[in-house]
Amino acid sequence: MAGTDTVELSADMGRWLAMDAVGVVFGLVLLFVVAALAMLVVAAVKATRRVAAKVGEHEANARRAVENAALKAKTFTKPGPVGRISAVRLSLRTSLESTRKVLEAGLPEDSQLAEALQLLTRLDAHAAELDGELRILEREPDQARVAAKLPELTERAERITHSAESMRWAAQDRMHRFADDELARLSEACETEAGSLRHWESASAGSAERSAGTVYSASGQAASDADRKGLGAGRQPSAEEVLGLAAEPLARLAQRLRKPSAGSSSAG
Repeated sequence: MAGTDTVELSADMGRWLAMDAVGVVFGLVLLFVVAALAMLVVAAVKATRRVAAKVGEHEANARRAVENAALKAKTFTKPGPVGRISAVRLSLRTSLESTRKVLEAGLPEDSQLAEALQLLTRLDAHAAELDGELRILEREPDQARVAAKLPELTERAERITHSAESMRWAAQDRMHRFADDELARLSEACETEAGSLRHWESASAGSAERSAGTVYSASGQAASDADRKGLGAGRQPSAEEVLGLAAEPLARLAQRLRKPSAGSSSAG
C-alpha cells in the first residue's frame, strides 16, 4: 500500500513538472512573440516618420520652388516697390539656399563646417522673420510707408546675404585648398611610384658609370704608357745610355772608372 502511494506521488510530481515545463516554454514563446511584435511596431513607426519627413521635405522644396518662381516673375513683371521687394526676397532666399547646399556638401569631409551650419540656421531664422516683414510690406497700400520701410529692410537683407555669402565663399576656398593639397600629395606619390617602377634605369645607369670608369682608366693607362714610350723614342740617346750606364748609380760608375787605374798601378 505504501509502495502504491509512492508510485502515485511520483507520477503526480512528474505530471506537475511536465506542466511547469510546458508553462515555461509557452511563456518564453509568448514573450518572444510580444518582443517581435514590439520591434515590428517600432520599425513601422520609424519608417512612417521617415517617410513623413521626406514627404514634408519634398513639399517644402516644391512650395519654395513655386514661391521663388513667383518672386522672379514679379521682379520682371511688376515695376516699382513691389518689384524691388520681390527682388530682395528672391536674393535673400537664393543666397541662403546656395550657402546651405555648399556647407552640407562639404560637411562629410570637413567636420568644422558644422559650426558654420549652426550659424546659417540662425541666419535662416532672421531671414524668415525679414521675409515675413517684406511680405507684409508687399501688401501695404500706403506707398509712403513702403518707401520709408523698404530701405531699412533692404539693408537688413543685404547684411544677411553678405554673411551667408562670406561663409559660402570661405567654405569653397577651404574645399579647394584641401583639394590642391591632396592633389599635390597624390602627384608626389605617383612620381615616387613611377620611379620605383623604373628601377632598371637606375641599375643600367650604375653599370654604365662603372663601364665608363673602367674604359677611362684603361685609356688613361694606355695614354701614360704611350707618353713614356714617346718620350723615350723622340729624344737623342745620351752617352750614358749608349755605354749602358744610364741605369747605374753614380757610385758604381765611379768604381768602374777607378778599376783601370788600380790595374795599371799594379802592373807598374
